Amino acid sequence: MSKQVALHRKQNDLNLMEITIRQEKPDDFKTVFDLVGKAFEAEPLSDHTEQFLVERLRKSSAFIPELSLVAQIGNRIVGHILLTKLKIKNGLNEFESLALAPVSVLPEFQREGIGGMLIEHAHQKAKELGYKSVILIGHATYYPRFGYKPTDTFGIELPFEAPRENCMVIELTENALKGISGIVEYPKEFG
Repeated sequence: MSKQVALHRKQNDLNLMEITIRQEKPDDFKTVFDLVGKAFEAEPLSDHTEQFLVERLRKSSAFIPELSLVAQIGNRIVGHILLTKLKIKNGLNEFESLALAPVSVLPEFQREGIGGMLIEHAHQKAKELGYKSVILIGHATYYPRFGYKPTDTFGIELPFEAPRENCMVIELTENALKGISGIVEYPKEFG
């Protein structure tokens, strides 16, 4: 069977399978650790320690269990996303926001829309919980399709040097960042 036919069959099989997105449970931690490691294994811009970041964040005060989500096909976990608390500080003023880090999909399921489903579900859940924005550092051409814009368009800066096009934020509600500017303060677990 040719690679092209096999790929087409894989996509059709994936479309026929039901993808469930649910809150991560403690029983999932080992599987998610391995999944995150595999998801970033071939990523050239990764330091290949994202799975350890997830572990540290789970134990932190920034962790929100309802915003640690997995994508599952049948009994197999194929994706994970984590949103955690962070602050935007401007002098004495502090504004709560969220960090998206990381979103992970097993390599054999990448480019099938699972990451996008996780992002959209996480945004919806965060909005339901009352959060108003999400900040990330990520691929400049991927995240804008979900509504992310450069942080500097809102007067928000990251506490380190990074290319402008990779530093992004989304307002989960209209005008959520109106009048808010400052420097992002990540939880210490980000390192």
